[in-house]
Amino acid sequence: MGRGTPVVTGAVRVLRAAVVPLALVGLTALAGVVLARVYAGGLLTGLVVGAAAGSVLVSVAARRLPSWLVAPVSVAAMAGWTLWSLRLAANRAELPGGLLEITGDAARNGIPRLLTAMIPVEPTPDTVLVPVVAAWLAGLAGAEVALRTGRVLLGYLPAAGLYAAALYVVGPNAAPAVGVTVAFVAVAAVGLAAPTGAAPAAVDPTAELAPRVRAAVRLRLAASAALGVALVVGLVALLGPVVAGQVDGRPVDPRRYVEPPQVQTLDENPLIRISGWALHPEQKLLDVSTERAGVSPPASGDAAPGAEPAGGGVRIRLAVLSDYDGVTWRVGATYRNAGRILPAAAPSRESTVETVRQQITVAELSGRLLPAVATPREVSGARVAYDPASGTLIRPEGLTPGLRYAVTSAAEQPDENLLASANVPAGEEVARVLRVADGVPDPMRRLAAQLAEENGAPFARALAIEQFLAEHYRVVADAPSGHAYPNLGFFLFGPRAGGGQEGTSEQFAAAFAVLGRLSGLPTRVVVGFRAGGQGPVLAGDAFAWPEVLFDGLGWVPFDPLPRPNEEPRPVEEDFRQTPEDPPPSEAPAPTVEPTASPEPVAAGDGPPGRGGVSTPLLVAGGSGGLLLLVGALLLTLLAMRRSLTRARLVQGDPGQRIAGAWREVTDALRLAGRPVGDDLAATEVAGHAREALAEARAGTAADSTTADGTTDGPAVDDLAALLNQVGFAPGAATPDQAARAAEVAMAYVNTLRSARPWWRRVLWSVHPTPLRRARRSRRSPG
Repeated sequence: MGRGTPVVTGAVRVLRAAVVPLALVGLTALAGVVLARVYAGGLLTGLVVGAAAGSVLVSVAARRLPSWLVAPVSVAAMAGWTLWSLRLAANRAELPGGLLEITGDAARNGIPRLLTAMIPVEPTPDTVLVPVVAAWLAGLAGAEVALRTGRVLLGYLPAAGLYAAALYVVGPNAAPAVGVTVAFVAVAAVGLAAPTGAAPAAVDPTAELAPRVRAAVRLRLAASAALGVALVVGLVALLGPVVAGQVDGRPVDPRRYVEPPQVQTLDENPLIRISGWALHPEQKLLDVSTERAGVSPPASGDAAPGAEPAGGGVRIRLAVLSDYDGVTWRVGATYRNAGRILPAAAPSRESTVETVRQQITVAELSGRLLPAVATPREVSGARVAYDPASGTLIRPEGLTPGLRYAVTSAAEQPDENLLASANVPAGEEVARVLRVADGVPDPMRRLAAQLAEENGAPFARALAIEQFLAEHYRVVADAPSGHAYPNLGFFLFGPRAGGGQEGTSEQFAAAFAVLGRLSGLPTRVVVGFRAGGQGPVLAGDAFAWPEVLFDGLGWVPFDPLPRPNEEPRPVEEDFRQTPEDPPPSEAPAPTVEPTASPEPVAAGDGPPGRGGVSTPLLVAGGSGGLLLLVGALLLTLLAMRRSLTRARLVQGDPGQRIAGAWREVTDALRLAGRPVGDDLAATEVAGHAREALAEARAGTAADSTTADGTTDGPAVDDLAALLNQVGFAPGAATPDQAARAAEVAMAYVNTLRSARPWWRRVLWSVHPTPLRRARRSRRSPG
């Protein structure tokens, strides 16, 4: 019995010594459990538990080493565990690339992708790097403080901070972590209750003092303890109600402070690319291989509106445009970084679903929008961001030739037997797709009203709009791009001999969507491609189509394009742009009789010529003098404006001339009614300049777009790049660059001015605003 006592005592000491390290491991691991509530699967929990255990075990094993040596050893171990975790996460997510490439990308984008990822977050290298490293560092700091100095409570602070950070990152995206929080408190209490074993047996420090001094010291210690207890109780009483009141409050979501991935300007309105693709129909955009499973045949022999192409073909969707301001249809989507598995939305209750699997290889398609059959459920081979509202994808890094990815989609097919009696939703949920911008032309309103009066049910109205467009208009490949109200008005009602009543699928889809909204139908425009089962997708396969939202059936596509080999009927046969004049009234016009005779006017006294200069001569002289004065003033302003332009573009070094060219562009924007703030970057101002030019051209015949969908005009972006060069590398500009800047600035100013009405062009040259701004800039320092 006596021999076993030392063994038992040693085991008890080992057990007591292990309580605090185990508590630190548990507290750090619980932070990972809290964070894993917004992750898919259990991989993150395992990686964080491993990091917690590894960091504490390294500190326990290195207790006899100097403190300055423990940190490098632990960091080396952390690097090994982190690299293994990143490789495991990459393999699970089926991400290509070497370990060095994966690690570098995760280090650069770990925090923003973690805060912009779609929930549930897939454990990928960039979403597990920060939690694993944070857990290891928290375990290292806590173990060194608690085990080396014996301050257990202070050693809990890193784990508590990590736990609070995990709660903040989760925010309102998971249920309250009540159970995990109770476990966290319990583990912390166990660690505090267990003796550390580092301190010797307790000795009364007042034992050797005189009795009177010992009593005074003990009294002071008791008073201090009582004061501390009272302070704690007071804080609990004061802060308790405040904390309790926040229990049911909605936590702040940190994701709202981080900007998610954005589409490029080219992708914000891909509808304008239709005309460019139509002019180059042989351009190869994609290679597609399609497999379909679970196909459900239609219930009747008639195809549904906008049904999938026959022969195994599918519609590959590129973008969904739901916002229209009377000028441009825009995507307006919010994309979140997503993993391989995308969030599954419940299909419409009255629709059948089939699984479509595609292997897609990018050829010459540019931008960030990633084509896929609606609605994608799984993507591999490419890192994507996803918008659940529209079911569309982007690749934040942009598309590159040779990019190959696989996508599995759940394609919905509505039951066409229910369409005739289906209703359309209303309310705030669909206000976005019902909004009609101001400025609708009256003929367009009357056409929508006529089609709606003759067809009461929502599906009948949509079908009437589809048939009207298909029967009265012609598809041509060389029609100019544009879908603003003036463009659509010319498309619908313009003279056929002058280019009206014909267009690309851009005008057909946009006109359907606007007429549908005017008829009370929630509509949107979709841009995509017709694709067969196998083979290339060419630019000629690109087209746009409208969709209408029906209750229980979801978004139903329509096809307003004319049928092949059918000659369109004149619009005037079925619709008059202006209402007929009402017949004249047969009642006789009332006669007005004079009520009094006019009073005679007395002649002036005295003979003529004695009263000085005649009134007509005075008026003529005054008017002529005023005209001369105004003309002199206008000529002076014109001369001063031209002198200012010449000084900006010709005088000074190349950097000053480039800055002067930029001021010419900003002055032109102000004269066009589109002023820009001084706080905007040069690239942002260039974007405003492009938009101003596009809006100025929208209602004129001069509107044109290039094949890549951008507005044809002066290269303002080149001028912005030169201005940035001058700002960041003074003295590096060359005379040739200054001459190029002057050429771009004058071309832009002349183009923007030429798009204005004639009287605005006259006022443009003599407007004093540029002179006042130039004077203020000379007075202000810098």
